[in-house]
Amino acid sequence: QVQLVESGGGLVQEGGSLRLSCAASGSIFRISAMGWYRQAPGKQRELVAAITYGGGTNYADSVKGRFAISRDNAKNTVYLQMNSLKPEDTAVYDCYAKIDSGLGRRNYWGQGTQVTVSS
Repeated sequence: QVQLVESGGGLVQEGGSLRLSCAASGSIFRISAMGWYRQAPGKQRELVAAITYGGGTNYADSVKGRFAISRDNAKNTVYLQMNSLKPEDTAVYDCYAKIDSGLGRRNYWGQGTQVTVSS
């Protein structure tokens, strides 16, 4: 009933920029939080950035000052602007959302998008 569709991944050179988007659709009562995790091969998944219903934001220390998360509530969409990209940012980025719906409060995940930063 709820679906997340993300886009914007790709290949970019070190120092470049990329913008990810994630749109939630379905019978949604409230989105408590929305953002991205990332996971590189052989590495542990980590929270990259998130924005809460009240507008508060959280960032991984490694991306502070370089990434910015924002949202368009009318579109149930969040964006992750990634600047000054580094090779260590290379990972699969997974959009997530904590959503209240007819199924109760659940976590939802997008299909993932590959971000590759070349040096």
